[in-house]
Amino acid sequence: MSFLFKGLITPLVRGQNVAFKRLHHCGIRALGPKNNLPEFKANAVVNGEFRVVSNKDYEGKWLIFFFYPLDFTFVCPTEIIAFNDRVEEFRKLNAEVVACSCDSHFSHLAWVNTPRKEGGLGDMKIPIVSDFSKNIARNFGVLEEESGLSYRGLFLSDPKGVIRHVVVNDLPIGRSVDEALRVLKALQHFEKHGDVCPADWEEDKPSINTKSPKEYFGKVNK
Repeated sequence: MSFLFKGLITPLVRGQNVAFKRLHHCGIRALGPKNNLPEFKANAVVNGEFRVVSNKDYEGKWLIFFFYPLDFTFVCPTEIIAFNDRVEEFRKLNAEVVACSCDSHFSHLAWVNTPRKEGGLGDMKIPIVSDFSKNIARNFGVLEEESGLSYRGLFLSDPKGVIRHVVVNDLPIGRSVDEALRVLKALQHFEKHGDVCPADWEEDKPSINTKSPKEYFGKVNK
């Protein structure tokens, strides 16, 4: 494991953009909006136990399915814990959150059983999926074949299983729970009202009626 960490972290510590170059050389292309969420069925750690989960478990719900590179690392626990600790905010919006990496489910369980003060995850309310075959990451288009790691891809799908939002970060940069919630609320607002949501839209801000957009522009551009 130390050898793997050395190969992953050394370029980042030196400030080199090796991972970014590999991403382009390998031609990684994540699935975009309007694609169907790829089917998956895999072992996972759910509430501290092993369970098999699949995409069918989330039919009829919005889903945040996000990949992270590796257990027992650095940025990864901050992301997982951040989403986990705010999962009830997603569930109030009929959404679930699932994390996934190419580690084994045994590694996931060991990480969950490690205290947060020691870099572990602690108690988890969200499933941690094991993509040990790497097929899930490959099907989503976020697998870096050379290292066998998945990039930080986040896929937001609607209750029909259609991908509506995608963000993929390079290895050293964590993702924002606030932004994931904002986009989820914006999509639900659009589905309910038909209005489109401008830059930095929040619930307390006006949206745009495409039949009378000048009303919006007149309000915000005074």
